[in-house]
Amino acid sequence: MTTPLAVGADPTSFRFEPATTALLVIDMQRDFVEPGGFGETLGNDVSRLRGVIAPLRRTLAATRAAGVRVIHTREGHLPDLSDCPPAKLERGRPSMRIGDPGPNGRILVRGEHGHGIIDELAPVDGETVIDKPGKGAFYRTGLGEVLSAAGITSLVVTGVTTEVCVHTTVREANDRGYECLVLSDCVGSYFPEFQAAGLAMISAQGGIFGWVAPSAAYVAALSVLATPAR
Repeated sequence: MTTPLAVGADPTSFRFEPATTALLVIDMQRDFVEPGGFGETLGNDVSRLRGVIAPLRRTLAATRAAGVRVIHTREGHLPDLSDCPPAKLERGRPSMRIGDPGPNGRILVRGEHGHGIIDELAPVDGETVIDKPGKGAFYRTGLGEVLSAAGITSLVVTGVTTEVCVHTTVREANDRGYECLVLSDCVGSYFPEFQAAGLAMISAQGGIFGWVAPSAAYVAALSVLATPAR
């Protein structure tokens, strides 16, 4: 076992073993982050989520250089929408609901252009991509099995949105025994007040769901592992 790395975080220092840690990148998809996608059709300002892209790119690069596992998730549904419950399907304007045609293909349908991860954060060969029909990354997916097989015990969590898919995933991960570090500038919300409250909830009461830190602190901790470019 190597010496654990430490990240200055709220409420306390977050310590992790790189070999048993995975960076989780949640739902950085065109339908949520780019104009014309599902997020914008609900009346949201997607520019608020796009602020996550630059720090997350730097975080991804540092994570890959350090040899830490990376896992991406994509929220979306089967073409026949058989895995989309009515309560979810009926959200939005009648002509712009899940499954309806949009600028990037059918909204939140697997295989459509809008369902894909944005080019700036595209997975590279060897990185796991988990397709999920719900908000949490564990619900009706193989994520638990993937983490167990790899011996992962700690998750560094990024992506969108903070109060929905990120929170749902972190809460379940906490119940399953994973230690979670949420990178504050690598998660985003359409609503500034939800962003602030969502992050505060995670680290409240001594870290009730996990730890919160800026990505720069995590990247600095990884720097000792980075392989120099040739």
